[in-house]
Amino acid sequence: MAEVCARAARLRGRAERVRLGEVTVRDLCRYAIAVGDDEYAAAARAAAAAGRPVVAPPMFLTSILSWQDGPPEGELRPDGLGAQESPCTEGLPVRQVHGGQAVRLLAAVAAGMTIHAERSLTGADRKRGRAGDFVVLGLRTEYFDGSGTPLAVSDESVIVLGDADEA
Repeated sequence: MAEVCARAARLRGRAERVRLGEVTVRDLCRYAIAVGDDEYAAAARAAAAAGRPVVAPPMFLTSILSWQDGPPEGELRPDGLGAQESPCTEGLPVRQVHGGQAVRLLAAVAAGMTIHAERSLTGADRKRGRAGDFVVLGLRTEYFDGSGTPLAVSDESVIVLGDADEA
């Protein structure tokens, strides 16, 4: 766990801004169907066919773990995450679980918008529990449209678990 904290100290406060891409009606419908909102998907397709704007479900942006195709299965970590979703832990014998998320929705997202995200590590707290040491990483992701208008902010925690002697 000491190595996770050392890596976090080097990354803390450093923001990485990436262009995620353009939101499509197909993306929104896939998300809606995945969360069981078939009615939204049908209404979105009808709105798009009629030339009306299609506004995303509120949690769409913050629910997407990765906007890339994803790594091949052989490149996934033992906990199922890709390297991009695993800050401070590459090559370490640890696993991660999501600890929680607080989301602020600032503006509507619609199909056709180009989305950018800025992600930063906000903290790393080493703790001790019954099963041993663990680290709680704080992550912030801010989402913007192509003109820089803030859309949403997500503050989340990731719990890094492992054997203190190994990490």
